[in-house]
Amino acid sequence: MVQCEMCGAETSSPKKVKVEGAELDVCGDCADFGTEVKQQSSSGETSTKYSTGSSNGSSTSSSASGGSSTTSSTASSGGSRNRSDMFDDMDELAQDYDEIIRRAREEEGLSQADLADELNEKASLIRKLERGDTLPSDDVQTKLERFLDVNLSGGAGGEDTEWEGGSSSGEYTLGDVVKRKD
Repeated sequence: MVQCEMCGAETSSPKKVKVEGAELDVCGDCADFGTEVKQQSSSGETSTKYSTGSSNGSSTSSSASGGSSTTSSTASSGGSRNRSDMFDDMDELAQDYDEIIRRAREEEGLSQADLADELNEKASLIRKLERGDTLPSDDVQTKLERFLDVNLSGGAGGEDTEWEGGSSSGEYTLGDVVKRKD
């Protein structure tokens, strides 16, 4: 038995679902919260695909059994409509973006006000970026990368480490990490 990575329930047949950019092994109940990840077939004809709703066989079996039709319209279409996750196309910002910006500005011999003038932005924005108080918008990030010749995207200084589990099975669930506001 495998533990659902969302609710922690034991499940014998977990489904791989993508929820807000993260691929999780979840139970059937939690599978509705994301898009199901279809693994690449052994013939190699298609790449990884995402579809909403339940697996291909379950939508036809519920209608054939004469049960009430409670599936949504997207689930009844099965895998005929592919949907991509908005987080697939997003670049992650480097964790030390503030230090990268400050070092590059100092190497150019510019003050914060000078850099702001060059980018046609406010000096207060540059101060906030260098303190790490605010994240740059996509437009400002592009201006900084071009003018200072730096890369502020994810892999620049981030450390990608795998989490080690905290439960008896050695894996975290979302319930282990999330703090509720009750």
